[in-house]
Amino acid sequence: MSASVTVFRSERVVTPEGTRAAAVVVRDGRIEGIHATVDVPQGANVVDLGRDALLPGIVDSHAHINEPGRTDWEGFATATAAAAAGGITTVVDMPLNSIPATTSLAALRTKAEAASGQCAIDYGLWGGVIPGNAGELQAMVDAGAPGFKCFLVHSGVDEFPAATREVLDKAMPILAKAGVPLLVHAELTDHEPPFAGDVRAYASYLASRPAAWEVDAIRMMIDLCRKHRGPVHIVHLSAADALDDIAKAKAEGLPFTVETCPHYLTFTAEEIEAGATHFKCAPPIREAANRERLWAAVKSGLIDLVVSDHSPCTPALKKLEAGDFSGAWGGIAGLQLSVSAVWTGMRAHGLGLDALVDRMAHRTAKLAGLSGRKGAIRPGLDADFVVFAPEARFKVAPEDIRHRHRLTPYAGRELEGRVLRTYLRGQRIFDATEGLTGPRIGQWLPRG
Repeated sequence: MSASVTVFRSERVVTPEGTRAAAVVVRDGRIEGIHATVDVPQGANVVDLGRDALLPGIVDSHAHINEPGRTDWEGFATATAAAAAGGITTVVDMPLNSIPATTSLAALRTKAEAASGQCAIDYGLWGGVIPGNAGELQAMVDAGAPGFKCFLVHSGVDEFPAATREVLDKAMPILAKAGVPLLVHAELTDHEPPFAGDVRAYASYLASRPAAWEVDAIRMMIDLCRKHRGPVHIVHLSAADALDDIAKAKAEGLPFTVETCPHYLTFTAEEIEAGATHFKCAPPIREAANRERLWAAVKSGLIDLVVSDHSPCTPALKKLEAGDFSGAWGGIAGLQLSVSAVWTGMRAHGLGLDALVDRMAHRTAKLAGLSGRKGAIRPGLDADFVVFAPEARFKVAPEDIRHRHRLTPYAGRELEGRVLRTYLRGQRIFDATEGLTGPRIGQWLPRG
């Protein structure tokens, strides 16, 4: 038996065919076969997990790593370490808030160079659509960008301006022909009114970004999807009021998908205290009734996937001392905790490990064009695994956070489901008792 062959054995292996006792044979970093546990080859190196579950590595298709240019906010070294600790084995980085934003071929190459050698996990790099860069899009596709992100309102950083309908009418035919998705920050308004009310009150912030902005944006994107026939993906859906329109678009057969995030499924507007600006994000966290409607859509599959939208900044930009929701940076830091946060909610809503894997690994890999390598325990795919204790409970302690900054709304919250170990292409890269293990072997995965 070759030394490069390892067998992972568990009573709960989550495969596309269901969760069952199995032995997963790994050769040279890829899954060679899945067998009954009694069929372990003699002489193989066996990793026996007992009742701990074996999941495919999680694929997070929405994170802001911010390097180069704003590496004091986050960076590839810290973000990928946090991801590994959270069971994520592939992350796809958003084109902002790095400087330069990833809106040209040169910027894509700059970001790839910045990431090289730093990453604990594998990674992809989304491109961006902004006014005036239609001529860059095909070159970025050819260089490996799996899709492109746009904003319909101000992004929060001036180097990534909003795309108008006219801009999208130029960009979408290029993306449709290339077969790559347009990812859309779906808030739309004729004007952004000045912040009104008590700046420390979360209700004031919530009122400043109404659900109607999301509904109007999604209706426009459904229309453009119908016109150009290319895949459109709505990122970080917050407003459940848009679900009916999304259901109709899907029923029509349009290539239209949608994600939501752990913070929208975990927190509620009613529980956010005055001045708690570490809860601020855009679109905002909404009321408890809205959250339950989102959960119903996750459960039914109407919401396709769940991703972190990890969007950190320096603590000073959160303006916690003043508690100023009007001026604080909007973004949630939660990359390391997203799997446990979602699993906590899934257990409460009667969903199992198969749903967790489907929404956070299988479908996210498909969106990023990585289904041929990632997102499932299936022969031929990379041997990316998470050893997961579904029944374990833990309280989030800031000292355990591996993000560059430890400020997160999850601090002090009790979650279910603990990541015990993470493997990338058959190599152990994280252990809950040892931390990161071995060299940083993460690779850029350009679109094939």
